[in-house]
Amino acid sequence: MSQIHPTALISPSATIDETAVIGPYCVIGDEVTIGAHTVLHRHVVVTKLTRIGKHNQIYQFASIGEDSQDLKYVGERTWLEIGDHNTIREACSLHRGTVQDNGLTKIGNHNLLMVNTHIAHDCMIGDNNIFANNVGLAGHVIIGNHTIVGGNSGIHQFCRVDDYSLIGGASLILKDVAAFTMVSGNPASTHGLNVEGMRRKGWTQETINILRQAYVTIFRSGLTTAQALAKLHQQLPQEPKIQLLIDSLANSKRGVVR
Repeated sequence: MSQIHPTALISPSATIDETAVIGPYCVIGDEVTIGAHTVLHRHVVVTKLTRIGKHNQIYQFASIGEDSQDLKYVGERTWLEIGDHNTIREACSLHRGTVQDNGLTKIGNHNLLMVNTHIAHDCMIGDNNIFANNVGLAGHVIIGNHTIVGGNSGIHQFCRVDDYSLIGGASLILKDVAAFTMVSGNPASTHGLNVEGMRRKGWTQETINILRQAYVTIFRSGLTTAQALAKLHQQLPQEPKIQLLIDSLANSKRGVVR
């Protein structure tokens, strides 16, 4: 049997793995699924229509799977999906999607959401990301993998934050953040590559140097986006990771932070 505290309130339509732990005063609503070894520590609310994977840790006063705050939302059946091995700290709020998008908000695996992180409707979050205290994501934001978002930062709706990038604390993101870049400020601007993050992952100095050259091509050479993309394609055989920078430019609909 699942380890469910007697003060917890569980909907009959919820499905809870026998190895999950549901702590005191938690509330689990309709059509919620909670996977193996996931722990809801205490005072957690999972409203409804939410799928939570394995080995997650969710702390007190988190609000998971609540209705979207989008004024167009009028009660449609939409979902929140959370993957595996995520840590969701105190007072985080994660909202379900809207039918105007794909009806889904999705969190990947191995993410850390620190205190009071807000993930709005229709956001798509990848893997191995860190959101520091009081980070706010507006609706339809896309976050890649291995990013860090500093505390008290806000990301505007429909923005993309691509892989291995770093956003400094108290930043306002109004455009897309290219892969590998460090940005900060209000509004944010670029301040080079996330070199320290690359070194921590064991990337070679040769790889870092080639990515630095690619960064200069995009942000410091005065080239148009089309010209920069052409030059990046020439550099691509030297370093496959340049493809992430190419994708950042090619997929951007808002322009990238410069």
